Amino acid sequence: MLKLTDFNYYLPQQNIAQNPAEPRDSSRLMVINRSSRKFEDKHFEDLSDLITDQYVIIRNNTKVIPARIYGEKKTGGKVELLLLKRAGIGLKGAQWEVMTKPGLKLGQKVFFGQSSLMAETLEVRSYTRLVEFNFHGEKFFDELSKIGHTPIPPYIRWGSDDEKKLREVYQTIYAKHQGSAAAPTAGLHFTEELDKKLIDKGVQIEEVTLHVGLGTFLPVKTDQITDHEMHSEKYILNEETAQRLNKLKREGKKILSVGTTTTRLLESCTNRKGELVAGESETDIFIYPPYQYKFVDAIITNFHLPKSTLLMMISAFVSVPNTMEKFVSFKDSLIGKAYQRAIERQYRFYSFGDGMIIF
Repeated sequence: MLKLTDFNYYLPQQNIAQNPAEPRDSSRLMVINRSSRKFEDKHFEDLSDLITDQYVIIRNNTKVIPARIYGEKKTGGKVELLLLKRAGIGLKGAQWEVMTKPGLKLGQKVFFGQSSLMAETLEVRSYTRLVEFNFHGEKFFDELSKIGHTPIPPYIRWGSDDEKKLREVYQTIYAKHQGSAAAPTAGLHFTEELDKKLIDKGVQIEEVTLHVGLGTFLPVKTDQITDHEMHSEKYILNEETAQRLNKLKREGKKILSVGTTTTRLLESCTNRKGELVAGESETDIFIYPPYQYKFVDAIITNFHLPKSTLLMMISAFVSVPNTMEKFVSFKDSLIGKAYQRAIERQYRFYSFGDGMIIF
C-alpha cells in the first residue's frame, strides 16, 4: 500500500516561482526520456525542435474565471467564496459549488457590496457549499468580472494590485470556455510564435475542455493514498475531436498531452479498446502507480507540490506498467531524480514555474 509519505520531497523556498517567464516560452524545459533514463536541459521555445510531425498536441482550453469573491452576511460578517464548479441553473440563477471562509449555514445569504449580485446557501457539504446566485449566463459572468479576483495559489505572493495584469498572465493564450478556479499551468508556456512553428512543422494541435476545480488541487490528507476522495471536475470532449484523435492514434501518431488536466480527461474518456469516447460529463479519476496509461504517450507538465495527486499521476507515468521501473518511492523514482536535478539546477517550480516534457 502506497503511503502519502512515499510522495514527499523537500523544496527550497527560493525555487518557487512568483512571476511567469517573459516571454512565456523562455521558461526552462527539462526533457525526460523514460527509456534511456536520461535528462536534458532545454527551453520551452525548443519544443518545435524536440518533437516531430508524428506527435499530436492536446491542450485544455478552459478559461480561468475571477473565482474569488468577497462579500458580507446580513450580520455584516465578512465572507470569502471560491467558485469551484458550475452545478446548473436554479429558479433564481446560476448554482455553483463553492468553498467558503468561514463556512456558511443552510439558507444564509451573501451580498457583494455595490454589486447587485447575491448568493444563498442551498446545501452544506463536507468541504464545500452549494449556493445559488440571482443571475446566470452573461449577466452572472459580467458581475463576476467586476467584483471577482483571480484565484492564484497561496504560495504565489503577487506583489501587485494589478488584477488586469494577473488575469492576463494566469491564462493560457488559447483559453476559450469559462469555468476554472485554477489555470492548466502547463499550457502557460505556449506563445503564438511557438504555435506557428509547431504548425508549420506539421504538428497537429487539438483542444479539449476540463474545468479545473477541487479535484485537481485539494490536498491529500489520508496516510494511505487510496483513502483519498477525488472530487469530480466537468469536462467536454466533442464527437469530432474524439473521432479525429482516434483516427490519428490508429495511424500511429503519438499523443502529447499538455498538463495533468488534459491527461485526466483523455484517460477518463478512453475505453477498454483504447479509443476515446466523446461526452460531456464529470471525472473523479485518481491516477497513481501502478496505473496503466491507455491513450497518452508523452506529457508536458510543470513541477508539482509534494504529496499532491498531480505528483502521483506523473509518478505513475514513469513506472510499471508504463516503463520497466517499479515504483517504490518518489525519491527513488526517475521523476524523483528529475526533481532533485531541477532543484540543484535552480529550475522554477509550481504554477508560474518551468516545465518538463516526458517521452
